[in-house]
Amino acid sequence: MPAKTNAIRLLEQGGIRFELREYEVDESDLSAESVAAKVGLPEEQVFKTLVAKGDRNGVCFAVIPANCKLDLKALAQLTGDRKIDTVPLKDVQPLTGYIRGGVTVFGAKKAFPVFANETIEICDVISVSAGQRGLQILLSPQDYVAATQAKLGPIGMTT
Repeated sequence: MPAKTNAIRLLEQGGIRFELREYEVDESDLSAESVAAKVGLPEEQVFKTLVAKGDRNGVCFAVIPANCKLDLKALAQLTGDRKIDTVPLKDVQPLTGYIRGGVTVFGAKKAFPVFANETIEICDVISVSAGQRGLQILLSPQDYVAATQAKLGPIGMTT
């Protein structure tokens, strides 16, 4: 049984049903595509959590499928910013409390606004990081959107 992360505790406290999937971590390949293959889900159901910062509204989370890259223009439009970019990797842990490959909205240091790709709604189940490398949370997209109060939009571009 994996150690309980803050993300897992929050989901349990909220009464949200979820499943955990452990996978072998390869430090040389932390890509969401690799995680999808290891947890046995299609890439469009495994969502990666990126941290971005806009010129008007500051820091936010952008949640997109593994097979997509972030559409910064679409994210800026959704957030109400003129310009937005991902934060440098060195700033991710101080802002969220999580390291690359383990970033999740659940249990982050601060409850930044969450913006998710609109395709999240068409999945039966999605997978997001449980707050540490090697552990994914599988849950319904409806529960994820409700728990994170995510605003949906076309922020993921298929790669």
